[in-house]
Amino acid sequence: MVDTKTQYQKIKKEVDEAVISVLESSQFIGGKVVNDFAANLAAYNQVKHVIPCANGTDALQISMMALGLQPGDEVITPSFTYIATVEAAAILGLKPAFVEVDKQSFCIDPAAVEKAITPKTKAIIPVHLYGHAAEMEKIMAIAKKHNLYVIEDNAQAIGSDYTFSNGTTKKTGSIGHIGCTSFYPSKNLGAYGDGGAIFTNDDTLAEKLKMIAAHGQSKRYYHDVVGCNSRLDAVQAAILDIKLKHLDSYIAARQKAADFYDKAFANHPKITLPFRAAYGTHVFHQYTLIIEGASRDALHQYLADNGVPSMIYYPVPCHKQKMFEAFGGANFDLPDTDWLTERVISLPIHTELDEEQQTFIISKVIEFLNK
Repeated sequence: MVDTKTQYQKIKKEVDEAVISVLESSQFIGGKVVNDFAANLAAYNQVKHVIPCANGTDALQISMMALGLQPGDEVITPSFTYIATVEAAAILGLKPAFVEVDKQSFCIDPAAVEKAITPKTKAIIPVHLYGHAAEMEKIMAIAKKHNLYVIEDNAQAIGSDYTFSNGTTKKTGSIGHIGCTSFYPSKNLGAYGDGGAIFTNDDTLAEKLKMIAAHGQSKRYYHDVVGCNSRLDAVQAAILDIKLKHLDSYIAARQKAADFYDKAFANHPKITLPFRAAYGTHVFHQYTLIIEGASRDALHQYLADNGVPSMIYYPVPCHKQKMFEAFGGANFDLPDTDWLTERVISLPIHTELDEEQQTFIISKVIEFLNK
């Protein structure tokens, strides 16, 4: 599904020198390397503050803590997402309010968000799923109308540009009150271990986020709020700073691969191609098809039998997961979400994918669907 080894070989000299520099400095936690990466990422993502942390899940949890959300508060979130989006809320005793996604973009449906708002609602968590931006202009308008916070889950869409109706452009992750991302190795900007970051344009909120991520301390050994221990280590920051310089070319390579797939699958009666909205650039963390008129699961097995990896993101939506039974997950009726979970399949897409590999993958998909 992703070839991090070949990608590394192309930047090996830069990465090796950066890692050795950290080892020789013996400054493994915090310090100049981490601060430089945070500053460079802030400039890239057009946001005032970047707070590095240990992983994307921590980024979400720390964000909710910084906003002062309390047990019992409701957080509106899609069910069609990776479990971490909702798990972070549940850890804090917040109540997930699951809503539908748009069947084209796979992202949270603004109309469904507005319908789900209650007096207990405190925040909305749009997920930019598979690399496609959610409709942030509508979501921010809803949030302003109802005085709600917006936390963007940008783990799969770093580098995506969102264009507003007035023509202005912002990066996903910089639009809401807080944005969160993950540097898991398979991500478009992936570390060689784990890592995450939090984005905000609010100075006061930035200070609180920093405190919470560092045991709640305003200065060493002075702890003002209850926090946690969530740090991006210097080795990962050094690697990420190198890869950040290549991120736009990585995105372009993914988009080129997606174009190749699109052309090959165009007009096939059993395939719906990934949607690309006019308001955003799709950065293709995943290339996800909707299969109709054939068994998605049988296609998944057929590809595996023929040496082609594929993935089903996500076979069980969050509201049907056992962990959310206590939160009333079974009470949510989300037919569009259920429909998608039975039909989506993701094909390999990464920076090192070549046309020969894609041609083989495409041939096996069409071979099965034309049976």
